Amino acid sequence: MPISAFQQAILIGKYQAVGVSRTLAEIGAWLAENGVEVMVEQQTAQHGDLPGYAELSLAEVGRRATTGDWVAVVVGGDGTMLGAARQLAPFGVPLMGINSGRLGFITDIAEPDWRQALTSMLAGHFEREYRAMLTGEIMRGGQRIFDGIAINDVVVNRSGATGLVELRVDVDGRFMYVQRADGLIVATPTGSTAYAMSAGGPILHPSLPGLVLVPIAAHTLSNRPIVLPEHVRIDIEVVSPKDVGVNFDMQHFADLLGGDRISLRTAPHHAVFLHPPGWSYFATLRKKLHWHEILGAEG
Repeated sequence: MPISAFQQAILIGKYQAVGVSRTLAEIGAWLAENGVEVMVEQQTAQHGDLPGYAELSLAEVGRRATTGDWVAVVVGGDGTMLGAARQLAPFGVPLMGINSGRLGFITDIAEPDWRQALTSMLAGHFEREYRAMLTGEIMRGGQRIFDGIAINDVVVNRSGATGLVELRVDVDGRFMYVQRADGLIVATPTGSTAYAMSAGGPILHPSLPGLVLVPIAAHTLSNRPIVLPEHVRIDIEVVSPKDVGVNFDMQHFADLLGGDRISLRTAPHHAVFLHPPGWSYFATLRKKLHWHEILGAEG
């Protein structure tokens, strides 16, 4: 029986997508043949056609994954990967991403290539990468009403059809500015290639210890994106009386009122991504952003 770098694998999939259950079933059978104990994430199992495997919630995976020999295999797009990574990051469970979506910045194994990639990675040949995360809470009248985690970004923006939002921003307790705009993005280096980039922000290499603040359609053109150290606390107070919302990775939402305060910090734990041997962040950028490549260039 082949020796694997991992003894247990949890399969996670975007079960709504056509063909994902079939791919997950093929991967599960292949992993089992290679000596890996295979389980299926609860929601994936309930909505997919994957009989014969134990079902586990990601919280249960976290409780069991104490020996470092677990891996999560995610089949879907970046949203599926982000959702799994947010839940597994506190437990240090690494994730492999197989892209059945469209963009695939962090699900970087093409679906037709999964067998070749996993063969190398199961043998211990992979690039291990740690991605910073944001943790935040919303305070209203001295009471915490919401908290969340984001790998890409936290976005505060208008939830009504018209009008700018007004936001006061403090960094480590020091006043920075009052921003009048359609909204404000606080992004990690991972999130710098998501909404922040489309709003005009810079691309940060994932290994950089920093955060970027990017206004969305700022009322004053001199309000530009700014990169801050990763250890700072960012407080955003809602000055506008209504029609303001906040989301974490575009998946967790809360409606805000005037006077509400969002406090953000870099999370104490990291998401752990595993990439195939020879993976290059710059190759990902070239491919996904259609950068010009010189003929014959490697990587």
